[in-house]
Amino acid sequence: MHTLALPCPTLIGRTDDLATLHLLVDRAGKGQGGVALVSGEAGIGKSRLLAGVKTYAASHGFLLLQGSCFPTDHAIPYAPLLDLLRSHFSSQPIALPPPEVEPIAQAFLSDVGHVLADGTSLPMFTSLDPEQEKRHLFTALAHFFTSEANKHPVLLIIEDMHWSDDTSLEFLHYLARHCLAHPLLILLTYRSDEVRPSLRHFLAHLDRERLAQEISLLHLTGREVEAMLRAIFALPPSARLELPEPIYTLTEGNPFFLEELLKSLISTGDIFYENGRWQGKPLGELRIPRSVQDAVQQRTDCLHERARHVLSLAAVAGRRFDFTLLQQLTHHDEQELLSVLKELIAAQLVVEESEERFAFRHALTRQAVYADLLVRERKGLHRAIAETLERLAAPALDTYLADLAYHFYEAGAWEKALEYGQRAGERAQAMYAPYAAIEQLTRALDAAHHLGRIATPKISLARGQAYETLGEFEQARADYERALEIARSVHDPAAEWQSLSALGFLWAGRDYSQTGTYYRQALELARRLGDPLTLAHSLNRLGNWHLNIEQPGEALGYHQEALTLFQQAHDAPGVAQTCDLLGMASLLGGDLVQGEAYYQQAVALFQELDDRQGLASSLATLAKLGGIYQSETSVPASISFAECLRLGEQAIKTAREIGSRSAEAYTLVSLGQLLGPRGEYARALEVAQAGLSLSEQIEHRQFMTFGHWELGVLYLELLALPEAQQQLEQALALAHEVGSQYWIRLVSGFLALAYLLQQDLTQAESILNAALPPDAPSQTSGQRLVWAARADLALARSDPGLTLDITDRLIASAANLSGERVIPRLWKLRGEALAALSLAAEAETTLQAAQAAARAQGLRPLLWRICVSLGKLYQTQKRQGEAEQAFLTARMLIEELAANVADERLRKHFLSQATAMLPPKRSLSPDRIAKQVHGGLTAREREVAALIAQGKSNRAIADELVVGVSTVEAHISHIFTKLGFASRAQIAAWAVDKGLALARQDGEETRQQP
Repeated sequence: MHTLALPCPTLIGRTDDLATLHLLVDRAGKGQGGVALVSGEAGIGKSRLLAGVKTYAASHGFLLLQGSCFPTDHAIPYAPLLDLLRSHFSSQPIALPPPEVEPIAQAFLSDVGHVLADGTSLPMFTSLDPEQEKRHLFTALAHFFTSEANKHPVLLIIEDMHWSDDTSLEFLHYLARHCLAHPLLILLTYRSDEVRPSLRHFLAHLDRERLAQEISLLHLTGREVEAMLRAIFALPPSARLELPEPIYTLTEGNPFFLEELLKSLISTGDIFYENGRWQGKPLGELRIPRSVQDAVQQRTDCLHERARHVLSLAAVAGRRFDFTLLQQLTHHDEQELLSVLKELIAAQLVVEESEERFAFRHALTRQAVYADLLVRERKGLHRAIAETLERLAAPALDTYLADLAYHFYEAGAWEKALEYGQRAGERAQAMYAPYAAIEQLTRALDAAHHLGRIATPKISLARGQAYETLGEFEQARADYERALEIARSVHDPAAEWQSLSALGFLWAGRDYSQTGTYYRQALELARRLGDPLTLAHSLNRLGNWHLNIEQPGEALGYHQEALTLFQQAHDAPGVAQTCDLLGMASLLGGDLVQGEAYYQQAVALFQELDDRQGLASSLATLAKLGGIYQSETSVPASISFAECLRLGEQAIKTAREIGSRSAEAYTLVSLGQLLGPRGEYARALEVAQAGLSLSEQIEHRQFMTFGHWELGVLYLELLALPEAQQQLEQALALAHEVGSQYWIRLVSGFLALAYLLQQDLTQAESILNAALPPDAPSQTSGQRLVWAARADLALARSDPGLTLDITDRLIASAANLSGERVIPRLWKLRGEALAALSLAAEAETTLQAAQAAARAQGLRPLLWRICVSLGKLYQTQKRQGEAEQAFLTARMLIEELAANVADERLRKHFLSQATAMLPPKRSLSPDRIAKQVHGGLTAREREVAALIAQGKSNRAIADELVVGVSTVEAHISHIFTKLGFASRAQIAAWAVDKGLALARQDGEETRQQP
């Protein structure tokens, strides 16, 4: 009797794929962790490839951790992780240290708590809000996996990610970022033709951050199918085989289909062993099933009646099913049920996974059995399973809410479906699983409809929030409006306030006029309700709306009232949120110093509360207070660029850790705003584009406006005027769509400059007048930028008197401006106006002050432009040497900035356009070159700078150079003036950077040699 080797005993056609995965295993074993993705259609061989990898990893001392996703799992948060933990803990009871076990035990107590070692205490801890719980759980789970990996290498496998819930995807993204320095390889499989939106976003994250290597499995070729058949039939290469062509035609090279069809064909006698070889009927005579369902049907026909009944129950229960559940449903004793399961295993329909759990050999097998049932049969079995599960799961019902909601819904038991659907949806939402929440809450709403009831507004509100999280505006809007309608019809003012607030917040990303309408109604209702915290939240919402329509005074009033209410209630989260909003109001109102004070408070509170969502936003905005494009007409806060950069990077890191795409988009573009004015163009363009791409993915129009504006300003600085105009016009169109007066004015101020540089003065004026009437004030950052652009326009029209008038008004109205402070852009404008009015001495003083301030703040793009203005001023006074020095400094800065532009075309264009603003180079003597290279310092001044770098005092320098102390002091004063420095430390650092200190030491050593 000849038997078949099924499944195929060897892996066919995957040699290169297996070698790639072996390499990744080897790297992980050396501490270089990572993520591998294996994709392909159902049955293509993903699981079989994984089996080969598992064998290889196990032979190299890896701990194997494996979980799977199933068709209903997208509605069950953390489903594959629960599957993995159950399997791991049941096979290896452990007692984790309390710090590690608390978060996991708290979340998964009913699922994995029972398998911890005897005597292990599972302490309870104070419940946190859902976002904090999720973050703590992410941290605990990641720590568990990396700790295991540090004991021995770990291969973590999760199969069928196309069925995963979105919370698990969030965690795996988090883990992917934290596994790179550990001996941990994460191996994920999914069906490439069944990619859900949440999985698509997950894959995009991995791809953008280059965290994973993907292997896409293709159909086997004709030769590979033949090789597989030979392996199954145990035939040597020389033996004749007539089957490959028809089998290949029918299966198209899908290994699973091939095996299923072979079993079916042999069972029907259409393939047979005769005369020493396997043969088949001609293709036209073969009774080959047309689908896997037919193949499964052929095999189930051979089962006994009780086995078919158990198989049907199992198919309705799900991809995996428990022995206890089947026993309760069938009323078989243990031996009877074991006998049935052995029959199903022998028919290769089912596999045993553990003592308690069994599974269909493939999801397609389960689907085929399920599809063969009549609708009435399915409903009856779903009801039986739901009622049995409800009884069995009574001690830990929350763990099975999703299963109960699914089975009662499919059974048409609408009362139970409504109850469990709502509870499962709320649980999914609390665990930040919006896709699962939508599915469960939709079941609850549908169940209410079948019952002829009006669902509570709470359900529609919850589903609307889930839709909003996913960027589904219209669906969220419909749910919120439905919740508002219901709340008003049943006279539920609390739900009405929630609905109005939700609608206002939703519209803030699209239309501020709608936002204001809803927020005003919510505030009026909140005052009637008499609850202080509800009122405070409404005040903050309406205050932020006033800020975005350029009414900062009203905004501050609302926020201050809210702050008082939160402080009286000792509500720390409310105080933190209000400080954040007050900081933003100060920033947009042009008071960056006050804004820093508010944001320092907000950051401290968010850190204390471990609110990383609020922290990410506050850190990013605090970083911007050190000086950015939108505040270049204001006095910056006293935060160094290094500290601002640290804050900005920390904000991005925090946003990514919590998986908040909107926060990540905001922090990325904000970092670009910080980098651009310092001339860090390569990174600025990179993060601005990344932030814009994220904003577009989530359809956040306000952040899209931010991203286009930021790119436009960067291109403007690089003198790429067509690109700048295109980006800024897109930003302006979006700002009008959103209805934000702040963004309209902010964008218009820079778009007008793009037209000015293209000599289109008429269009520039039109843009500015449309954004802000000529008689409007200059209070907010947006208004001030429009007025600054008007000053530029007046100068271009040869009206320096108007430019001087505008700049003087802007300077006079600037907050926190003392005699020592300088706003470089305004001082530059004022100096240019004074020069045009032939007030040369005052112009020189003003431009030199602008130069010193720009240099101190690291504003290199502005600095080279100031140097050009100074050079032109010196030329008019016939001070050729100083003019040449100013132009040389500008040229050097331009070349430095160009070197930081990655795009070759953009770099060459900027160099060409910027240097065209300078006079042609002249041939210079070596002494003149040395002087210009060193900031215009004379040879003696360079000696003094070198000695300062050596730490010498004025007296020591005087003795060294054989001059008087007063002469040294005069030299130092000249150095300060020429370099724009204010301290000896700056001179010392500059001298070291220029190599002057080392050169003098070398000279001294040479003189000392005999």
